[in-house]
Amino acid sequence: MAGYQAPTDDMLYLIGELLDAEAALAPLAGEAAPLALMGDVLREAGKFCAEIVQPLNQPGDIEGCRLENGVVRTPAGFAAAYGAFVEAGWPGLAHDPAHGGQGLPRVLQILLDEMMSSANFAFGLFPGLTHGAVEAIARHAEPALQEIYLPKMVAGTWTGAMALTEAHAGSDLGLLRTKAEPAGDGSYRITGSKIFISAGDHDLAENIIHLVLARLPGAPPGTRGISLFLVPKFLPGADGGLGARNELSVGSLEHKMGIKASPTCVMNYDGARGWLIGAPHRGLAAMFTMMNAERLFVGVQGLGVAEAAYQGAASYARERRQGRAGGAPGDGAGPQPILEHPDVRKMLLTIRAFTEAGRALAVWTALELDKAARHPDPAERADAEGLVALLTPVIKAAFSDLGLEAAVLGQQVFGGHGYVREHGMEQLVRDVRIAQLYEGTNGIQAMDLVSRKLQLENGTLPARFFALVRQTIGAGGAIAGADPIVAPLGEALDRLEGATARLLARSAADPHEAGAAATDYLKLFALVALGWMWARMACHALALGEAAQPLHRRKLVLARFFMARILPQTVALDGALAAGAAPVMALEADAF
Repeated sequence: MAGYQAPTDDMLYLIGELLDAEAALAPLAGEAAPLALMGDVLREAGKFCAEIVQPLNQPGDIEGCRLENGVVRTPAGFAAAYGAFVEAGWPGLAHDPAHGGQGLPRVLQILLDEMMSSANFAFGLFPGLTHGAVEAIARHAEPALQEIYLPKMVAGTWTGAMALTEAHAGSDLGLLRTKAEPAGDGSYRITGSKIFISAGDHDLAENIIHLVLARLPGAPPGTRGISLFLVPKFLPGADGGLGARNELSVGSLEHKMGIKASPTCVMNYDGARGWLIGAPHRGLAAMFTMMNAERLFVGVQGLGVAEAAYQGAASYARERRQGRAGGAPGDGAGPQPILEHPDVRKMLLTIRAFTEAGRALAVWTALELDKAARHPDPAERADAEGLVALLTPVIKAAFSDLGLEAAVLGQQVFGGHGYVREHGMEQLVRDVRIAQLYEGTNGIQAMDLVSRKLQLENGTLPARFFALVRQTIGAGGAIAGADPIVAPLGEALDRLEGATARLLARSAADPHEAGAAATDYLKLFALVALGWMWARMACHALALGEAAQPLHRRKLVLARFFMARILPQTVALDGALAAGAAPVMALEADAF
């Protein structure tokens, strides 16, 4: 497969033209981020990912991780690459300067995450998990804990992991049994076992900081009795360095379908020393800070894999010669590049229609994240925080679903060559599959959207988002040539608004309605959100007129493809949603 090249031109178009990140960030507290600086950062990130990280992707998958004498060893080259990552300052890119970070915008972090996921999905998990752990500690931990842990985690010399899942509980965290006993000195002794702990142990960093969910003595049952604890692999020494080894260990490594270069651990805590983060019995509230950050990260992982799949498949389609497309002259002219076959083009366009709109939506969401964190007006912060909350399950689920679809389509372009290891496409399929499962399965994300997020702000939050889409549709009415783009989007938005009202009304009468509708509703929502981004890109290109560059003209072509060949899926989804829960629940349970 062709080597990865970061799509920095498209990223710069988004932050420099379409979404004008410099202007969006200017009113916010903190350091300014000129467009030139952001461009330099993205180009250097792309170079690092292409030259240092991507060459380790396939060898790391082949070698995998191993457990030796209680220590997890990562594949050859990973430790050196991570050392270079730390040395270059990438771990602290968007973190608070008070903790040693660079304070740059979240949009740069999200685009770095995309590039890392394209270049080496497994490698990107190590800093990705640390980033979420830093956010949880910074928001909820006592200042004394922050002072000890955050500078080293922001620097990347210490990494993070989240320990939620237990074998008997799965996603039902209310069933967890791990215990936390007060030690009498302000710390606690954590005892229990966790499964599926990504990067729970490894040899990249000198210390690993686990955020562990556990129950205090006398805690209420269910999720109301869960607390969050910081549990380091090595206890901090008096001099700020490493002290004694804590009482935690790796029981085994999971044997997985993909992400073989990322260790997924069974972790045992045998009276390990830990410190409470946040209030007692309020652990989920604190952990959700990390989980929500990770859910956006997982969605961007899907986007990154889709970009890698597109690049590999497009390169192959340009070079591979086979057959003659319908209508092409024969007469001994020889086989054509398979790019000339309409079905191959359709597959490539489908991937690209997702990646470019998905990247635009991710950048828009990242700008809202910065607004939520740093806008001087509390009302603006609250508005932005609500929109990010609404879109988080959509981005996590839809982007990981579409990331797998893109990887499978890319594999299909290769035909039989896509099924063998040498071309790298089968690894993309295996790696991205986990994104639909971890950090809450996509069914859980869909339930979060329909059962919780639609109810926020007294049910007005989705209407605020729909109004933004309507604004773009209305503005397109004044742009010559935009109607074939914005009119289909308006019809799809009508379907989404109608499905939202219908779902809310039915769910109030029948609790099965939300569950039966959830995944179809989330996909409908995602298609409209992606269509919104395509409408914005198309209207921007049309408004430029004769000044439009080739990039803008390509955006217009892709927008037309999305509206004609992908957005019509909203008709079928709306029809399925209209049928309600009855067809789903009609078959008696003992017939399954």
